[in-house]
Amino acid sequence: MDLEDKLRLLRKAARTRPKRESIHKTWQELEKNTELSTREKLEKLIRLTRETRPQKEAPVLVESPPREPLQVFENHFPLHIRYGSVSIASGLKIKGKTLSLLSRDHCFDGLDLRTALFLDLETTGLSGGAGVVPFLIGLGYYGDEKFHVVQFFLGDLAAEERLIRELRSFLAQMNFRSVVTFNGKAFDLPLLETRFVLHRESLSLGGLPHLDFLFAARSLWGHKHESCRLSHLAHEVLGVERGEDIPSAEIPFRYFQFLRSGDFGLVEPVLYHNQEDILSLLGIVAVGGGIFDEEMEGEIPFLCDGMDLFGASKILERTGEFERSALFIRRALEGKLSAEISVLARKKLAGYFKHRREWEQAVRLWEEMTPLGQLFCFRELAMYYEHREKDFEKARQLAEEGFILANGISGSYARDFSRRLERLRKKLARLKGGMGGT
Repeated sequence: MDLEDKLRLLRKAARTRPKRESIHKTWQELEKNTELSTREKLEKLIRLTRETRPQKEAPVLVESPPREPLQVFENHFPLHIRYGSVSIASGLKIKGKTLSLLSRDHCFDGLDLRTALFLDLETTGLSGGAGVVPFLIGLGYYGDEKFHVVQFFLGDLAAEERLIRELRSFLAQMNFRSVVTFNGKAFDLPLLETRFVLHRESLSLGGLPHLDFLFAARSLWGHKHESCRLSHLAHEVLGVERGEDIPSAEIPFRYFQFLRSGDFGLVEPVLYHNQEDILSLLGIVAVGGGIFDEEMEGEIPFLCDGMDLFGASKILERTGEFERSALFIRRALEGKLSAEISVLARKKLAGYFKHRREWEQAVRLWEEMTPLGQLFCFRELAMYYEHREKDFEKARQLAEEGFILANGISGSYARDFSRRLERLRKKLARLKGGMGGT
């Protein structure tokens, strides 16, 4: 018998001991009665000591407080007020050309944010899928000299069809011409389209120009800030303190708790979180757009530093605006950059000058970086002196320096320099042989 079995027996004995003692005491009392036979005494003992199971009390049903199956909340923000470091009106100053640049979609060329819909969903799950329901649909848009935030809240999952129907009617009435989201291409729009299809409706937003600002934000600030989460960028870029906010991971749990209890206080912070996300998105789009527009410098006077300009140069480079990208890099190098980004910026700028065959400026940048041990600079300079200047000795010296630096650091560079040195030695030998023959 193992220890668990012994413990089980001991617990059982402890439970039954009071019962045995009670039976023994009752029997002793019955034994004193001489008028009863032994059989009668046993029958009475059984009746007296039989356990009667207490009846279970009926559960008390607590009626949940009544709640609306669908509610619509509205807040309105005058254009003159500020959200963090930018005014609500700033978004109206972003030109369609800048929106095209940020979205990489030329359909924005003739548009601005006056007719755009800012969209953010809160859902019953964070991974997407057909079983995930958007219970809070946040919509932001300009109109009547204000920025409006309208939130459709699903108080009862059974009312989703009504939500879809009323949202469809609202979108048809407003006639938005573009959509702005943060990770909406991967999450918000596909999920909303799925819910519309399940209720045999079509989502009018699907065919509109779409600025998913997550991608632009990563280019602009991924090298500058430790995170590109929307709430983090709101703090770092806009200076917004979202002290009362809740983590996104907590939102589905709060909603299911609300469905069970009817306590609206559980989801009030979710409404706040959703509204803040829409305002934060508007704010960082305004700042991101302002980096490309000199006319907006007064809107973001202290935010556009060298690191921001370098981020903007990456967006310009990816959209094929190489000359403007180089201009932004030069401006960035005049400002404050981290050591890593400073090297990367000069590398990109030197590459731009090389492509344009502006060799003097490219060589100057490569030579500036050789004291930093940048292997690509030794390689570029060795190629330049070998093929452009035909200075084989200078090229050999640079390749030799690069080879020494590359050993133990980069096998690919070491092999490249080794082949280059072998070729240059042969060229120098032939050159000396030719000179000796004359």
